[in-house]
Amino acid sequence: MIKVGLVTTPLSSGHTARGVGFYTKNLLSELKSLAPGDNFEIEEIKSSTITGNFDLIHYPFFDLFFPSLPLVKNTRTVVTIHDVIPLEFPHHFPPGIKGGINLIRQKLALLNVDRVITDSYASVKGIRRYLQVPHAKIKLVYLAPASHYRPITDTGMLSGVKKKYHLPDKFVLYVGDINWNKNLPGLAQVCHKLNVSLVIAGKQALEIDALDTVHPELTHLVSLKPYFQNAKLPVIRLGFISDEELTAVYNLAAVYCQPSFAEGFGLPVLEALACGTPVACSDTHSLPEIAGEAAVYFDPDKIDSIVKALKSVLTDSRLRSDLIAKGLIQAKKFSWEKTARDTLDVYREIFNSS
Repeated sequence: MIKVGLVTTPLSSGHTARGVGFYTKNLLSELKSLAPGDNFEIEEIKSSTITGNFDLIHYPFFDLFFPSLPLVKNTRTVVTIHDVIPLEFPHHFPPGIKGGINLIRQKLALLNVDRVITDSYASVKGIRRYLQVPHAKIKLVYLAPASHYRPITDTGMLSGVKKKYHLPDKFVLYVGDINWNKNLPGLAQVCHKLNVSLVIAGKQALEIDALDTVHPELTHLVSLKPYFQNAKLPVIRLGFISDEELTAVYNLAAVYCQPSFAEGFGLPVLEALACGTPVACSDTHSLPEIAGEAAVYFDPDKIDSIVKALKSVLTDSRLRSDLIAKGLIQAKKFSWEKTARDTLDVYREIFNSS
């Protein structure tokens, strides 16, 4: 039996309710279920100090500007790097002197890892270019939506969520963080032009009022704030809500929009597709790779392009029906069981090539 240690510190840190925490939680659950049948034993490592004997250790996260990966490794090592967006757009994600030094350190720490797992071909290219990881070491393993994301037929439940959060009859939905690459000011501007409400789900959006928007990573939020106070058509911020309620909000949305300049994967797009929600998203980075033919695409740098795409989804009933049907099919191509099996294949490859 090959003993694998999965580092789960993201489950007890600020990453718990974010993408890294979601990935770690779902991967751990599926790996524990499937591993024994593949001659693997999965043990959770809850501390950054690793004790015990392992044949392989998997770090399901990688911080570009913080020492999250040890330089010296006493066993085979796998690390998941979800994206390198801050390195692609350094003016919007300045690391500072300390961060720059840590980046050099992190690159050195990558030299002796056995494999790097990432979420998309877009991220594969970024990791090769900006972290100089050899292509042969990088393995693509897609993520997946959680099983609770699905079409909801319980109208009473949907009505209850709509009433609780004072949701309008028609709205555009965005789920996730508020980083520059998410392009939220652009989306808010588009919704204002189309006279349709924008609903944002996610903890960070509620915290904007308390943030220092002079910081280089937050200056883009200055142009977003006025839309919150708009008396006629304010942006509705839900904050963090439960999985069940978020599934309902996806179902209630007229369209889900991912207007990002760049994404390492784009999990909310898959969640929306799994709920039978029409999707409009950027034609950049990983998003066409993930949504396939189940979305209407636009250029995130051009407001008119976003307007045209969203307007078509909001007004064309035949297009909406087509997107819903294709979306449900596309979402089924991704599952956490497949993610776990592909991850076990990466582990197995390491030992077969030793």
